[in-house]
Amino acid sequence: MTLDISHAARHALTTWLDHARALKDASENTITAYRADVLDFIVFMTLHHGEPQGLAPLARITTSDMRAWMAHLRRDDISPRSVARKLSAVKTFYRWLSEREGFEPTAVLATRAPKFQKKLPRPLTEDAARAMIETVEHQTKDSWQGARDTAVVKLLYGCGLRISEALGLKGRDLPLGDSLRIIGKGNKERLVPVLPVARRAVEAYLTLCPYPMTPDEHVFRGARGGPLNGRHIAKVTERSRMQLGLPSSATPHAMRHSFATHLLQAGGDLRAIQELLGHASLSTTQAYTAVDQVHLMQVYEACHPKAG
Repeated sequence: MTLDISHAARHALTTWLDHARALKDASENTITAYRADVLDFIVFMTLHHGEPQGLAPLARITTSDMRAWMAHLRRDDISPRSVARKLSAVKTFYRWLSEREGFEPTAVLATRAPKFQKKLPRPLTEDAARAMIETVEHQTKDSWQGARDTAVVKLLYGCGLRISEALGLKGRDLPLGDSLRIIGKGNKERLVPVLPVARRAVEAYLTLCPYPMTPDEHVFRGARGGPLNGRHIAKVTERSRMQLGLPSSATPHAMRHSFATHLLQAGGDLRAIQELLGHASLSTTQAYTAVDQVHLMQVYEACHPKAG
């Protein structure tokens, strides 16, 4: 189907992605999602109109066209959340394209995304987080790999790192000090404290790691010495949660959620937690206040003498 896309449309898409990468500091994951979502939109319009969509046809997209696309997504059983993401990507592309080509993009920009209930983070309890850390170590045969997996998970829970940030650490970041400079999503830099327990876990792993460490090498290595793949950490946490009887939401990313939620429950400032997590918007971090409110209500209902 993609063969029917006009050269002009393909060129515009590539140029916009280059623009987003260079000027908007979009991450590669965002670029990949943008490309897929906008390409799917152009493919649909190509089939919908029965001809390749050059820049002129793309500029003439109508409200009826947008309704047809949205209906197509619903028929394909695309979730409201995914539809909203796809529409956001198309709108972002059209804002750029309309400024570049000088046309009115109202039909696209006025299209409303379906409403959906935002999923709240599902953190582990403090006891479950500790049990996960202790169990992860025993999911591999080699002791150095167990020490490695423990160090990674302690960085997720102890520092609130994303899995990509933990696995992206290089030899030049060693030895870990009291804080760690992280380049996160959108090349946004932040400084995160490193707890002694996390620092000791990394040191223990490095003592056992059989591969030499140079400034340009990844700190966390796979069995054959290459960079450790995030899928491995996902697998060992999955095996650990099954042994512990934890829900399927107990993923590596849940350790980061738990870090934020437990800080908030201990009286942490929301703005400070936003900085530690590297969230661009406070509204993203505010999801944790909803989690905390749920927790408080559960405690209230269970413990208040008038409850029930």
